[in-house]
Amino acid sequence: MGANTSHVSDLADNPSLKTLVGTEPMSENDPFWNQLISFTFISPTSSGDSKLLEEAVVPLAKILIQNNLRTGNFGALVRIFLGRTKELKISTECQDQLFIWQAHNALFMIRCLLKVFIREMNEDELHLQFSYQERAPGSCGETSSQSLLEELLSNLVHLIVEVPLLDITYSILFEAVTTLLVFFSYQLFHKDILRDGLIYRHIMKGRCLSLTSRLVKTLLYNFIRQEKCPPATHIFESKDEGGLLYGLASGVASGLWSVFTLGGAGSKARVDQEHDPLPLSNQSLLLLLVLANLTDGPDWPNPYRQAITSFRNTQDTSSLSVEQPHTFQINFNSLYTALCEQQRSDQATLLLYTLLHQNANMRTYMLSRTDMENLVLPILEILYHVEDRNSHHVYMALIILLILTEDDTFNRSIHEVVLKNISWYTERSLTEISLGSLLILVVIRTIQFNMTRTRDKYLHTNCLAALANMSAQFRCLHQYAAQRIISLFALLSKKHNKVLEQATQSLRGRRGDSSALPDYAQDLNVIEEVIRMMLEIINSCLSNSLHHNPNLVYALLYKRELFEQFRTHPSFQDIMQNLDTVISFFSHRLEQAGSDLSVERVQEVIMKGAQALPTDRLKKFPELKFKYVEEEQPEDFFIPYVWSLVFNSGVGLHWSPHGIELFSMDSG
Repeated sequence: MGANTSHVSDLADNPSLKTLVGTEPMSENDPFWNQLISFTFISPTSSGDSKLLEEAVVPLAKILIQNNLRTGNFGALVRIFLGRTKELKISTECQDQLFIWQAHNALFMIRCLLKVFIREMNEDELHLQFSYQERAPGSCGETSSQSLLEELLSNLVHLIVEVPLLDITYSILFEAVTTLLVFFSYQLFHKDILRDGLIYRHIMKGRCLSLTSRLVKTLLYNFIRQEKCPPATHIFESKDEGGLLYGLASGVASGLWSVFTLGGAGSKARVDQEHDPLPLSNQSLLLLLVLANLTDGPDWPNPYRQAITSFRNTQDTSSLSVEQPHTFQINFNSLYTALCEQQRSDQATLLLYTLLHQNANMRTYMLSRTDMENLVLPILEILYHVEDRNSHHVYMALIILLILTEDDTFNRSIHEVVLKNISWYTERSLTEISLGSLLILVVIRTIQFNMTRTRDKYLHTNCLAALANMSAQFRCLHQYAAQRIISLFALLSKKHNKVLEQATQSLRGRRGDSSALPDYAQDLNVIEEVIRMMLEIINSCLSNSLHHNPNLVYALLYKRELFEQFRTHPSFQDIMQNLDTVISFFSHRLEQAGSDLSVERVQEVIMKGAQALPTDRLKKFPELKFKYVEEEQPEDFFIPYVWSLVFNSGVGLHWSPHGIELFSMDSG
């Protein structure tokens, strides 16, 4: 393939590639194909290399698009690959590296060309690229275009589920997963959500359907195993025995470009490689999310979502009353561990959300764990660094917390887990704090960040709902957590007064023109809703667990003047009754204890008073309970989000931002 090609820029002049994309049809038995797919490289992972490769492939692919309808060379390349993969499992068992290497190279070329085809043409036109019928003598027989396209898709799925993950198969498995992602990339070039199409139907209803559960399980296990890319073993390195493999390879090989690596091959270490040493794990997770978020068909559900929402633990020996379609069993402990370790990425957080929200078996398992801090702490860290995260990642983290707080056992147990020295929490040294108190601190910090920066009502609502769900089970709140609850109320109170003053001034200044008034009225309404919610959260804690939370009573008494203005406010009068009762009761006991009391003495009075306060003095309110409900058309949010992750995080995949229609380029 052009013996000494050393740069991607030389690809256009490569004789073998010129033949492939040229005007002459090549018989599938021609030695040309063996030479074409015998080059040494492993796919690029760095974005820079991927961009260079893309720029080199585009002009070649465009020539092929013009000539292929007459030559059928693209279909021939696909058949060459299909022929090689039929024996791939045997090759793996026999450690036949040469065979696997050539199959990988053929698939890599197909993927590179397909990626351009999909950008340049619609599905019907792509269909035609597979549809050349008249073959040169000695070809492998006739196959209709549709079945060739479906055979390729089916073959890729078979490859992923049947070929074991070993050092020698890592690259081809990565390539198979990546090629499936490329097939679905039509969505990137459409603003509307795609709900049908040739590829969609093949994957949802065709020969691939029977492999649904095995594909989902394999992709999950690829994520769980977190296998690092093996050091690329060069086919061209001398073997100790100077064996046939070396001779064979050197006889047909002719280097395609300077060695690109999927994380090794003796090339100098790249930042990208260190950043993502797990290309197969990452790519498998992206494909899993793409499949899970495909829309249901007109008269059939998405089988991949069915598989993801119904799989069970390998430890679960119970029989199902109704057999669910596409269900399977997987090791929940391994999956839980991988989820805990990988939360720094958007896609792992999105998988955690999907499983918590949609798979009841996994949700029950997670909530039964006695080491929930391993899962919750990475989520809190995402929220703590809200300034550095994209808004979607923050939403997912918050919704995960909201779903967890729907469970009362979770709300109780988090206050029993004591943590020491949380290094990432830098605002204050927390030498010892319960997981529950830390959760409250981080959620309150998120609310405050949102009030000063993004002012997103959706974010507010979810933060407050999580606090409200936990409030009845607040236990032994850390002094700092109690202070921050009251500080947040102080901030809201200050904001309320400011908006009220602005509204009053506006009303005085524009007696005949009320055009500016609605804005203030709306702002005031939102702030009062949030204040009401905060009062309900404080009230819920006092009503249900006052004697467990002396630090909150202390903070309440210390800032009692904050609550004066809301006592007579019509929106808050009912909820203020209990707070008034508590403040009056403890204020009276402190007066009886004398003046100039030390902090310790005040706390002692509060502790004793908490035992003495009759519970029937506090008015009962309905329990605060909020449940997360997905939007009516969740695909409008999730499909652009998933594809923005593929666009930004897909290993070795570069798309030019021009022509991307699904999301604006600053939304990822």
